[in-house]
Amino acid sequence: MKTRDKILLCSLELFNERGERNVTTNHIAAHLGISPGNLYYHFRNKSDIIYEVFQEYEKLVSYYLEIPDDRPLGLDDMMFYLESVFDGLWSYRFFHRDLEFLLDNDERLRDDYRRFTSRCLTAIKQIFSGLTEGGLFQYQPDELKDAMSLNVWLVITNWMAFLKTAHASHPYDSITRDQLKQGIFQVLTLEMPYLQAGYRDEVMAIRERYRPELIGSTPDSVYVPERRMRRDIKSRMK
Repeated sequence: MKTRDKILLCSLELFNERGERNVTTNHIAAHLGISPGNLYYHFRNKSDIIYEVFQEYEKLVSYYLEIPDDRPLGLDDMMFYLESVFDGLWSYRFFHRDLEFLLDNDERLRDDYRRFTSRCLTAIKQIFSGLTEGGLFQYQPDELKDAMSLNVWLVITNWMAFLKTAHASHPYDSITRDQLKQGIFQVLTLEMPYLQAGYRDEVMAIRERYRPELIGSTPDSVYVPERRMRRDIKSRMK
């Protein structure tokens, strides 16, 4: 692996474990066993590293939200999208833990994130349309699909912040992947009123697997889509 890619992967690991504000370029260089000068040969500063890490996150989410054009969407697809997006959130969790701070401190990142949000909202709306065509959802006018897409996006992108405040008496890194994925329960709750009757019992059963009974609880099991496989996050950085 090239040194540049090692720096990005190491930075992501340290940002997730310690929090971006607690990691300096010297920490990154020391963790990799390289000189600060070697790191600065590839990146001018930490902001440039964060910006490129975000670009990898964009690519990952864009990949996850791809919509097949050779078949209708079904329940496996819906759960793949949810599982995958929350996996992406976990893999880049530092970003949503300190989103407002990061955007305030980098105009490039702020502009890119605005465009990223717009693309994601469009993709979510297209997914809703595909699931409607596949018979999972009842038909809804565009205005309602726009509102539903925004509500789903708000739950996904703010679930980390909710957990962070709910765990305020614990270390910031005490949140687990399973706790993060409990956000799927909230998304499915939003979608329940729009399901076709024949899918409600099945989705209700899936939804229960993510129920956050208490803050700090973990679901007994998670739904694993059978038709589509996840790919290693690190492969996106090759």
